[in-house]
Amino acid sequence: MKEFKQPDLKAPRFRPEVHSILNKQFFKEFKIKHPQYKNIMDAKLKKMIKEFNRFIYQKIVNSRDGVELPESIGWLFIGTCQESKKKNIDFAKSKEYGLKITNKNWASDGKLAKIFFTNNAPKHKMKNREFWGFVACREFKRSVSKVYPENWNMYRVIEPTKKLKQIYSKAVYKEISLKQTAKNLVNYNEFDI
Repeated sequence: MKEFKQPDLKAPRFRPEVHSILNKQFFKEFKIKHPQYKNIMDAKLKKMIKEFNRFIYQKIVNSRDGVELPESIGWLFIGTCQESKKKNIDFAKSKEYGLKITNKNWASDGKLAKIFFTNNAPKHKMKNREFWGFVACREFKRSVSKVYPENWNMYRVIEPTKKLKQIYSKAVYKEISLKQTAKNLVNYNEFDI
């Protein structure tokens, strides 16, 4: 084990510039596009959006296959990945013992949780899909980190060499076949030939 050099807490920090999408300009353009909502206050619209986002991320955390976002924007799910090659230092224990101690994720058998977003739909491609991205909010990240160690083997295993499009298309195909099977079983009669 190597000796742990404590970080300088008073050193200058890099703080990335934060851009909020839910600003006055957004609500103004939203009300112009949808005039039926012009009487709703911006604070109430913001609260509705946050509640919808909370509903979505709770659904993602509790399901194995994730959620397909409305308007076919994309697909969000939690994946199980192999241990990181980069050393994940446990700063609290390292500071306590004076040695560099790494976090080994013993609760999840060394596996890591990652939030995946893909917009490679097998049905139809989106225009300019290369420019779409996803950044999870703090509440979403914290809920994943809280739930994952308890039930880490429920989530899909993502291999580093496979493309997400293949996993997504298999999940959609499976869902379609299950719906078709359910329809066929409603009218099934084993004695009727």
